[in-house]
Amino acid sequence: MKRMLAMILTAMMLLSCASAIAEGTFRVGMECNYAPFNWTQAEPSEYTVAIEGGGGYADGYDVQIARKIAEGLDKELVIVKTEWEGLPMGVMSGAFDAIIAGMSPTAERKFTLDFSDSYYTSQLVVVVRKDGSFANAKSLADLGGAYITGQLNTFHYSVIDQIPDVKQAMAMETFPAMIVALRSGAIDGYVAEEPGAVADTTANPDLTYIKFDEGMGFNASEEDTSIAVGLAKGSDLTASINAILAELDEEIRLQMMLDATARQPLNQ
Repeated sequence: MKRMLAMILTAMMLLSCASAIAEGTFRVGMECNYAPFNWTQAEPSEYTVAIEGGGGYADGYDVQIARKIAEGLDKELVIVKTEWEGLPMGVMSGAFDAIIAGMSPTAERKFTLDFSDSYYTSQLVVVVRKDGSFANAKSLADLGGAYITGQLNTFHYSVIDQIPDVKQAMAMETFPAMIVALRSGAIDGYVAEEPGAVADTTANPDLTYIKFDEGMGFNASEEDTSIAVGLAKGSDLTASINAILAELDEEIRLQMMLDATARQPLNQ
């Protein structure tokens, strides 16, 4: 009985210490694998944050947004590298305080998560091979017959059926996987947001992306093309995060994205 009591007290002390540490931190989940929004690099810089548990340093647009929020909250920023599929459960379980990972506040996600105001709005494009049959496409109709994919469990994949006569390929878990598939000829293209497409094509000069004129591309709602901070339902951080984001005007945010795109390691 005494031993059991000691174990319980020890566990309570550890939980108390963990809570005390958590109170002074702002823990953020992200893939660290979705440039220019977030990526992992081996060496630190003035822009990076060490990834919890080792494994390198995180940088990117999301990291800089997270740093601004942590500063506004007067907390230390902690980056928790997490696979895309695990992000919602991570924030719901309290493994981290927020998701800042290029995540759109879709209607489906709002069933289980709360979201901040948008901190970026993008445009959907399709990444293709420069020497491929679809490199000169100007409209969705021009992609008829193409094998197109998108990232698993994202709205990118859900809009593919808007392409007439498309051959929708199986969804893939990561953008690096889609790049490999595209370069090998397994697919003809994949749907992405323009900043990500800029990063991918800069790092892979044999790829290009199709930017559609107004009315010629995908029909997507504002909630699909905007990006926001994901939070647990009823989070007491929502109002504070919105106030901090409101202080970052559009010009500052655009410059942050341009800087992140130019800074990503594969661009050096």
